[in-house]
Amino acid sequence: MNHFSQQLNMSHISQCKPLEAEQQILGAILIDNEAYQRVSSFLLAEHFFEPANQKLFATLAKTIGAGRRATPVTLKHDCEDPAYAGKLAANAVTPRLAEDMGRLLRDLASRRALITLAEELAERALSSPLDASADTLIEQTETSLAALAERGIQMRQMSLTDALTDALDVINAAYQRNSGLVGLSTGLTDLDAKLGGLVPSELVILAGRPGMGKSALAGNIACHAARNGVPVGFFTVEMSAQQIALRLLGEHASVSSHRLRRGDFTEEEFERILGSAQDLQPAKMRFDETGGISIAQVAARARRWKRQHNIGLLVIDYLQLMSGLRRRDGGRVQEVTEITIGLKALAKELEIPVLALSQLSRAVETREDKRPQLSDLRESGSIEQDGDVVMFVYREEYYHQRTEPKPATSEHIEWQEALRQCQSKAEIIIGKQRHGPTGTVELQFTPALTKFNDLTPAERLPERSAA
Repeated sequence: MNHFSQQLNMSHISQCKPLEAEQQILGAILIDNEAYQRVSSFLLAEHFFEPANQKLFATLAKTIGAGRRATPVTLKHDCEDPAYAGKLAANAVTPRLAEDMGRLLRDLASRRALITLAEELAERALSSPLDASADTLIEQTETSLAALAERGIQMRQMSLTDALTDALDVINAAYQRNSGLVGLSTGLTDLDAKLGGLVPSELVILAGRPGMGKSALAGNIACHAARNGVPVGFFTVEMSAQQIALRLLGEHASVSSHRLRRGDFTEEEFERILGSAQDLQPAKMRFDETGGISIAQVAARARRWKRQHNIGLLVIDYLQLMSGLRRRDGGRVQEVTEITIGLKALAKELEIPVLALSQLSRAVETREDKRPQLSDLRESGSIEQDGDVVMFVYREEYYHQRTEPKPATSEHIEWQEALRQCQSKAEIIIGKQRHGPTGTVELQFTPALTKFNDLTPAERLPERSAA
């Protein structure tokens, strides 16, 4: 949104009366349920002043939260006054403006609560007997203020005893599995051995330059989890759900997605494709391909997926295409900080691993050794800091193919031998792991099928330590 549009919005909000603001927000949600996703992370029914508006917002939250569309027509039997809902829809504002106005309503609700608290404090101070301690009044006031500050914020606190019990449950589950995994399997044995799987409540960053295969690896991991009964939520900002489905079909049927798009396959391959579609059908994977989605929208939708489908893995492709709630004075770096903090908080809240893809800066291309490092992360500070695991996809073959010398020379023979050694191989470089070792895992990569597999023992190279 440009500066002029922001001024218009703020002008509209400043001139809007509170009850009008309540009605316009409700109208915006009734016209476009996307408006609810923009305000659901911070706005509650109790923030509305008018009781009828409180009831209507609660009805909208319940309906949309259950995955149903909420309009004046669909709410005809759930709403006390359908005619009122229709009137509100006629005076709706845009979803983006509804978000700003929602924050205003929450602020006004907090002010009303503060005024009420101040009046109660004055009444207590005046009416309490002289032998009552003033310290007691102060403690009661501090408790009330703390409760007001936390209203609408989901708090997660526990004792050491409870934390130890949870830790023992994790250890016991890993022991019972007898697989060495603490978390969710990636489907790749060597990577699992290094990571212990994707651990619940952790933010895992998967980064790489374009063409390295990070989206393919994320898709492979997500599909493996979904086919093994773990519901997956997938925010695909760059690729469409259809493109991901084509990749998964091609990988499963061993037919390149490029050939699938062109219809270039045999009758026998077509039968395999149909069989693959049937095999993949039960996989529990849900996509959201909204462009420019904000961290608040991701959080709201992920909570709904957790509530409705009990997702066990969340994938974000990729975080530089997301937006924060607002662009602050710190610019894009500050905005990415807000995104990574939000994703880490979401992983902890939902108690699932969040796998977020990230681009790397062009600095990689200027070095002779193009293996990525933590410092190559774009807008890097917060990505490196907030990620529990940061790993990079690197394919030597991708760069080596672009350095072919003149044919029929000794250099070309050496180049061919080097290409043979790195062909169809990829490295997953674990640059950071908060609770485990760093290092490099070698995998097989089939570009035509965008598929990663474990290497055979004979194909593995000596382990390379992370820089």
